[in-house]
Amino acid sequence: MQHLIRCWLAAALCVLACWPAWPAVEMDGIVLEDCVQVGGKSLKLNGAGISMRLMFKVYAMGLYLPAQRATPQDVLATDGPRRLSITMLRNVRSEDFQRGLTSYVSAEGAALPEAAAAGILHLSRSLAEQTAGLSKGDVLTLDWLPGTGTVVELNKRPVSAPLRDIAVYNALLNIWLGERPADPTLKDKLLGRATVMRAAWSY
Repeated sequence: MQHLIRCWLAAALCVLACWPAWPAVEMDGIVLEDCVQVGGKSLKLNGAGISMRLMFKVYAMGLYLPAQRATPQDVLATDGPRRLSITMLRNVRSEDFQRGLTSYVSAEGAALPEAAAAGILHLSRSLAEQTAGLSKGDVLTLDWLPGTGTVVELNKRPVSAPLRDIAVYNALLNIWLGERPADPTLKDKLLGRATVMRAAWSY
């Protein structure tokens, strides 16, 4: 009986830990939860924003961490699970996504650890196998799970086997948080430096 009570209390505390003052944030019709469960841990939304290409909105992105972090160095040094959530705002061909990842590996060159480069190229090939591409409304999650590795899922379905080296996940984060980010404005938003979010229920 005591064991059941302890289990119930643990579950209740977990729910309370993920009970935000604002239930969600909304960007261009995309709702991102303020708190998510990853690897049995509660992660808070560190920052969020929309990536633009020319005049087109491509995807909405949210960075989830155990605690607020304001610099790339602190994000990369974070212990425990992490999540990068990408929700598509337009259709993108799988080969375009693959080309973006391979271009990043080429641009970084020797600065990218060998294991990270190999992992990202493996992931790019796995994404290329999504013959339908990524459609508007699709959700791509990139999770770091200690003891498991980098877990990439498209609409909650695994894209590839977990990539165990932490260098792979940190290199993926650096696509958006590195010294030459894909979108500098989005970098600031993911780090919580720009006020771009509003509560989904406030309007």
